[in-house]
Amino acid sequence: MAKINFGGVVEEVVTREEFPVSKAREILKNETIAVIGYGVQGPAQSLNMRDNGFSVIIGQAPEFKADWDKAVTDGWVPGETLFPVEEAAKKATIIQYLVSDAAQRALWPVIKPCLNKGDALYFSHGFSITYKEQTGVVPPNDVDVILVAPKGSGTSVRRNFLAGTGINSSYAVFRDATGRALDRTLAIGIAVGSGYLFPTTFEQEVYSDLTGERGVLMGALAGIMDAQYNVLRAHGHTPSEAFNETVEELTQSLIRLVDENGMDWMYRNCSATAQRGALDWRPRFTEAVKPVFEDLYARVKDGRECKRVLDSTGGPNYKDELEKELKELRESEIWQAGAQVRKLRPGK
Repeated sequence: MAKINFGGVVEEVVTREEFPVSKAREILKNETIAVIGYGVQGPAQSLNMRDNGFSVIIGQAPEFKADWDKAVTDGWVPGETLFPVEEAAKKATIIQYLVSDAAQRALWPVIKPCLNKGDALYFSHGFSITYKEQTGVVPPNDVDVILVAPKGSGTSVRRNFLAGTGINSSYAVFRDATGRALDRTLAIGIAVGSGYLFPTTFEQEVYSDLTGERGVLMGALAGIMDAQYNVLRAHGHTPSEAFNETVEELTQSLIRLVDENGMDWMYRNCSATAQRGALDWRPRFTEAVKPVFEDLYARVKDGRECKRVLDSTGGPNYKDELEKELKELRESEIWQAGAQVRKLRPGK
């Protein structure tokens, strides 16, 4: 493992140079990997493993026709590499449990009997194991329980793989029943297309993941955009101007500079007026939102966010309610303006 200094804190990470895909193939040469669920992460991880030369099958409920048909379109063959969930799970030595968190709780009575001594149960999220009191997901003691969590959506996992770059992933071993759990974990991490792998625990993964999704990655980002856009509009700025100053310049220019060289480099390559204002206002935003993040982390850690997820996403009308919320977001003025701005980009 490579020792990397992250701002004064030294961590051990696993790179593709020291753990090449050829080594991963050797470790997993006698394994059959069943990817359960062809929704968000399932397509990307399974296709990347298939392209990398691993023995992969898909377990997907045929009654969820859209996902089943997508698997067929992607080249998985019913009866050969595509099966109903229970049949696929019985064929596997490694079960990749990639259905939603609520579905993991519902499907667990089907999956658990399919696990044999020496098998591995793989997660890409620490949710079901960390909150086992609420999910009921308690694996048998004689199977490895492992995790690889790509730090991006399934779309990004596949896109980065095809670009040859990979996406960073965390990894963890919750139970090593075979003595091979770590090797299996790292091998699958490389197989699914990780750029590099960094260690975590199931608890730390779910605490950071739920905080990040509700915070900077999605919830806070959208909320801050709403606030700035609405203030600009209230003071007479047009939708186009408000959207460009709130979203378009961030996504099409500034965030790319941060990605390439860091925040200080982006500041250095903006105007002196922008530099001064950003440096002055940064601590004010930190002070304003830190209490919200403290509350968010506490709710994640004590299980209140878990309860909210399971209560809402497990309901019979959840998809209908979700669509109403997404429709409201899509039809809000800021994102209607965004749709028009995107059409005006060169090449569109």
